[in-house]
Amino acid sequence: MQLAKRIPEPWGSFLEELDQRASGETRLDCLGGFVVTQLYGFSRETSDLDVLVVAPGKERTPLLESKAESFTGNTRVYLDSVGVAKVPEDYEERLTEMFPGAYEHLRLCALDPYDLALSKLERNIQRDRDDVRHLASFVPRDLEILKERYGRELRWQLGNPEREDLTLKLWIEMIEEERMRR
Repeated sequence: MQLAKRIPEPWGSFLEELDQRASGETRLDCLGGFVVTQLYGFSRETSDLDVLVVAPGKERTPLLESKAESFTGNTRVYLDSVGVAKVPEDYEERLTEMFPGAYEHLRLCALDPYDLALSKLERNIQRDRDDVRHLASFVPRDLEILKERYGRELRWQLGNPEREDLTLKLWIEMIEEERMRR
């Protein structure tokens, strides 16, 4: 449990509390601002740990309904199940474990940078675009992988794929412009 001390607050205490609530090994498939900030180093505020999957399923209710929260000063953080996010079909094959060995029961697994970026495509608010811009500068990105994964694993899931085609095109232009400035 000593590694958990290195996880910045309020997350370290919060995750320790969740770990104590879990009755056995529990995998959380994480995405969103928590992953962008804690794994990929973007400096921005986030107050929730977004999860796609809690496995095994029997752990889902105790962790999500516990309303486990952590407070540091005026900061409140919490676990949030994201049921509406569209992610690439085979994302589980590319998960990266965050904080390996830090907790007795919890295994926090993050979407890879391409899958994480694509999970933000449909919503496309300014914060999502900022996250994608950061991911593109922090993690060397092959835009062909992004396009191919979108076409093969995500596009068919979307309610308005023509709109998301345009969003992806604009994101790629944004990334290419950023690269030219460097």
